[in-house]
Amino acid sequence: MKKPSSLRACAALYVFALALPAAVLAQSYPAKPVRMIVPFAPGGNTDIIARVFAPKMGEALGQQIIIDNRGGAGSTIGTEAAARAAPDGYTLLMVSAAHTINPAMIRKLNYDSVRDFTPLGIVADVPTALVVHPSLPSRNVKEFIALARSKPGDINYSTAGRGTVGHLASELLQSLAKVKLTGVHYKGTGQSMIDLVAGHVQMQFPSMPAALQFSSGGRLRMIAQTGEKRSPAAPNVPTMLEQGVKDFVVASGFALFGPANLPRPIAERVNGALVKALNDSAVKSNLSKQGADVVASTPDAHDKFNRAEIAKWIKVARAAGIEPE
Repeated sequence: MKKPSSLRACAALYVFALALPAAVLAQSYPAKPVRMIVPFAPGGNTDIIARVFAPKMGEALGQQIIIDNRGGAGSTIGTEAAARAAPDGYTLLMVSAAHTINPAMIRKLNYDSVRDFTPLGIVADVPTALVVHPSLPSRNVKEFIALARSKPGDINYSTAGRGTVGHLASELLQSLAKVKLTGVHYKGTGQSMIDLVAGHVQMQFPSMPAALQFSSGGRLRMIAQTGEKRSPAAPNVPTMLEQGVKDFVVASGFALFGPANLPRPIAERVNGALVKALNDSAVKSNLSKQGADVVASTPDAHDKFNRAEIAKWIKVARAAGIEPE
């Protein structure tokens, strides 16, 4: 009768022994500076946001966080470097929505966007807005959809490039609203916005800061935003959901990852430092100035978001007939 009890005791001891090294490792972590790979060149949204919260996060960890810009190939070069790094907490990866969009747009990635990473938390969201040229009579989404249905393919939308958030947001609108638009893809946000303001194209889904820059002066008309709720940056502009476009939510997905198999105690330590940094009033204020809304999620919530966004954009791309390249 005592044997089962002995077996349970042995099993408990075994589990404790396995957990002990990870717990000890977490207590001593970090013992040196931590590298945060940003898979884009300096100066972009991902880099700016990372540099806002990294110093405070480093204070919470007790070690400096060093930003390592590894731009190129639509963020895949730096992302692959992070995927191949040792899972010891000394290499982190700061991503944008490109991380969840790339599986839909790139035929062969040298990593798996789910299996090769440990989610550490969603950092922030920079909302997207639907803006139209003032020459269009549409003042809300219902009117825009009615106009687009009456003129299939006549309304041109601009993007900052194939496979960007603005591109797939436009494809999502076409799929959900059953309209036909014509895409014009540029090699960056600057020229795409210039041609929209000039009236060479009629609509776009830019980031909120870019939308506000031109809509506040009347050069463009903001008719919707794409978050689950209204951004404080545009409290009077209703969301796509509020205007009847069901399931239309587009998130920028700025988030932090580690390599796969990062020990849970270290992941929780990193997440704790991240959340503490993001809740700092100065960090929140600085991110708000960049048009970013702080999220500061748990690793589990980040994991669910990452999987759902990848599945969503693959579905959108397939519905639009977009072939991965």
